[in-house]
Amino acid sequence: MTDTPAFGVIGLGVIGRQHVQRLTTPGAPGRLVAVADQHTGTAAAVAAEYGAEACPGAAALLSRPDVDAVVVAVPSGLHAEVAVAALDAGKHVLLEKPIEVTVAAADEILAAERRSGRVLSVASQRRFAQENQYLKQVVTEGRLGRITSATVEVALWRTQEYYDSGAWRGTWALDGGGALMNQGVHLVDLALWLLGDVAEVYAHTGLLAHEGIEVEDTVTVTARLRSGALMTFLASTSAYGDLPIRMSVMGSRGSVVTESERIVRFHTTAEEALPAFAPVDQQLAQLHDFVAAVRGERAPLVTAAQARAAVAFIEAVYESGRTGRPVVPAPAPAPVR
Repeated sequence: MTDTPAFGVIGLGVIGRQHVQRLTTPGAPGRLVAVADQHTGTAAAVAAEYGAEACPGAAALLSRPDVDAVVVAVPSGLHAEVAVAALDAGKHVLLEKPIEVTVAAADEILAAERRSGRVLSVASQRRFAQENQYLKQVVTEGRLGRITSATVEVALWRTQEYYDSGAWRGTWALDGGGALMNQGVHLVDLALWLLGDVAEVYAHTGLLAHEGIEVEDTVTVTARLRSGALMTFLASTSAYGDLPIRMSVMGSRGSVVTESERIVRFHTTAEEALPAFAPVDQQLAQLHDFVAAVRGERAPLVTAAQARAAVAFIEAVYESGRTGRPVVPAPAPAPVR
């Protein structure tokens, strides 16, 4: 592999095409050589537009010796199938969120990562916003004191047409869930990254504004973190209007509120001033981070084990919603010796 790894992209829906665009933008850390999609016409069209080669399927792309790494952007419930095949073929993998739709399937991916010796990271690009990087630093350094509570609101709107646009949308098998698994997972990852592991969750779920789907469009969660802090979490695709994604982190010496990544309130007992923040192409920033890991410079910021923890949280929420009882998320697997 050269310092500029050669990429393939598998799955050319909206998100897959965004990865194609970033791999072909000036300054990209990798170069696009091949694409694949279940619809060969789509692959041919994207390949022609971006100067890549179209492959008749994922297996054909993974068999190419000139592909060092792949971006996997197929429906969520197919992530293990494609990611495991890619790792076993010796490719590094940047996998779209969530890592999979169940903890059991995520564990299959982690096992393939271990035996392959290749790098696997999962798309959680919100970590790369400068404001979130700063918030991580503030929490880690204890500048908010003891974290006592947090609130997260992912109040979005998705039309009925959105769910009707693909047969896999809104299904347990391929979407893995609704507002929390599909849209809210980014903020689940961010909350766990900032605040640490969750000890227990209690949830209510509902399908309140859509028809013909199997999963929730609204979910509320109360959670107790292992640190002792308490968190509430709302995820919805039934909130009409352009509401900001909002997170509040509150501690004994300070509090921070963000809206759509922007810090709108910041107060500490030390009366600190906020630094200036520059806008960041978060997806491109994660691509740079992934390539640095592929080159052996450092571990990726988003690891497969962390992505598994987000799915364990969501799986516990769905179980609580079904049973009406508090649920402990599945623990991390024991390390392999």
